[in-house]
Amino acid sequence: MDQPLETVVLAGNPNVGKTTLFNALCGTVEKVGNYSGVTVSIKKGEFYSPHGRKMALIDLPGCYSLEGGSPDQQIAEQVLLGKDPTYGTPDLVICVLDASNLERHIQITLEIIELGLPVIIALNMVDMAEKSRLRLDPVKLSEELGVPVVPIQANRGKGLTELKQAMRHPLPIAPGAKWKAGDPAARRAFGLTVSQLAARRSSIHSSRLSDRLDLFLLHPIFGWFFFIGIMFALFWSIFSFASIPMGWIESLQDFLIGSVQGIMSEGDLRDLITQGVIGGVGAVVIFLPQILLLFFFIGLLESSGYMARAAFLMDGFMARVGLSGKAFLPLLSSYACAIPGVMATRTIDSAKERLVTIFVAPWMSCSARLPVYLLLVPMLLGGSEGGVKQALIFLSIYVVGTLTAFVVARILRGKLGDDETKSHFLLELPPYRLPQWSYIFRHVLDRGWAFLKNAGTLILGIMILLWAATTYPKLESDDPAKVLAHTVVGRVSHFIEPVVAPLGFDGRTGTAILTSFAAREVFVGSMAQLFQVEVTDDELETRTHIRNSLAAEKWPDGRPMFSAAAVISLLVFYIYALQCLPTSAVVARESGSWKWAVGQFLFMTLFAALASLVVFQVAKLFGLA
Repeated sequence: MDQPLETVVLAGNPNVGKTTLFNALCGTVEKVGNYSGVTVSIKKGEFYSPHGRKMALIDLPGCYSLEGGSPDQQIAEQVLLGKDPTYGTPDLVICVLDASNLERHIQITLEIIELGLPVIIALNMVDMAEKSRLRLDPVKLSEELGVPVVPIQANRGKGLTELKQAMRHPLPIAPGAKWKAGDPAARRAFGLTVSQLAARRSSIHSSRLSDRLDLFLLHPIFGWFFFIGIMFALFWSIFSFASIPMGWIESLQDFLIGSVQGIMSEGDLRDLITQGVIGGVGAVVIFLPQILLLFFFIGLLESSGYMARAAFLMDGFMARVGLSGKAFLPLLSSYACAIPGVMATRTIDSAKERLVTIFVAPWMSCSARLPVYLLLVPMLLGGSEGGVKQALIFLSIYVVGTLTAFVVARILRGKLGDDETKSHFLLELPPYRLPQWSYIFRHVLDRGWAFLKNAGTLILGIMILLWAATTYPKLESDDPAKVLAHTVVGRVSHFIEPVVAPLGFDGRTGTAILTSFAAREVFVGSMAQLFQVEVTDDELETRTHIRNSLAAEKWPDGRPMFSAAAVISLLVFYIYALQCLPTSAVVARESGSWKWAVGQFLFMTLFAALASLVVFQVAKLFGLA
């Protein structure tokens, strides 16, 4: 019978490089970022000691103390105390400290020492400390605490051999506390004294580059201009830089369709492959470049250190809506995907604030909405793509969803009442750093692969079912409208059209909305199939053909079906509707109740329909319909 592996735990503050060290030891590619909340769950891996002994490695969520009430602090404390049966009692704890901020980061190490666990200190970011003119004395730090101290530079793999050597058998023994254990004041005083002895700053005060940049980037006025400028540049870049790879995808799609048509004779099977599989999935996959660019720029902001500054800027504004700066980071993460954003709420101490943040997080427009926006927004601009106007409209869409989320958060926060114990927003501003390109690109590729897997499974299945529903039962007729009306989709569309017509939609658009409740990005492929859009060999013509086909649709009385009012109404619906079943499952898990998840789904769906109804009816009054 195999012996259980010895367990080594990585612990420390947020933003000290724990996950980077975890990746370096285990050879994995977990996400890293310069802000609190990247690691919101336990990560487990395996590595080998210099003598070939396999050991289990656990990466705990970063937290400033073990004495708080947030879920990430509770998780860390349960594992360290051996109360989590999944991981057992740790055999060794590696406390990862930022060498350039020793006085702040040493406190959690002292708390862990009080637990009576064997400890090794990994003194990370020694290069940043040296640039800050700190004179580090790892030997003195080791003497004062009674634990091994190993200087490392995790992002470059320096010091890893020495760290593994420190874990050789016999493992270090648990040190005793040299201060009054259990006394926070005594612990803080001891930590400050040790930090001053082990990390001495040069007598000549020098302003770091990060400090000089923060004078402008965190300025109460100019800082906001820079923040808005970054957001605008992000959206403009997504639309401007993605056109070339989108053309490549369209060319590949045309080639595949042409190849199948050249090999197979006409029939339902060929139509299934060309229209249902290649055409349906291709209409969604074509937006992959924009999604990859979104994740790339978010990763760039995280890795450079600016993301924490954005949270600092937003803290005052967030307080006005009953939230704190801690809620900003989960909400910002939700712009990429609501699922990690909801999970990142574990860093919030207040249970009520955490529930409110979870409730409004899906209103941060995630990457799955991009294909819908990219289809509809150019229809408001006469079919033209790119440019400043499109970037401004996209920015407005994101602002509308965000402001609505803040208003609802303010109302909910007032309904739930104040917390019994006041919590405070504690955030460390890391120094600005060069991006870790390898981790950024790996994360972008991981997200892109996840999108493609979704396109190859869920979206593919829906497209095949939708093709069948638009094909059967068949009717012998030369009129495409009569043929479609006779199919399953035609009958469903006819049934639901009275419900969605006040919102400005016909039955086919309503059917496309229904199919997108499993995944928003399905909407584009559904519209292409339901309105029988043909794919041509010309790349630009293919991209504009869907919009032109929709623009040419008429109501029975001759009115344009996709007027400005209808397009705006459709955009509003997708801003607010919660059309992501995996998000609802994660909300149920994180909130501890399916009632909260179901209530969120019903509220957001009804809110989206009502908002869409109001927008369309008001737009009709101004002649936009």
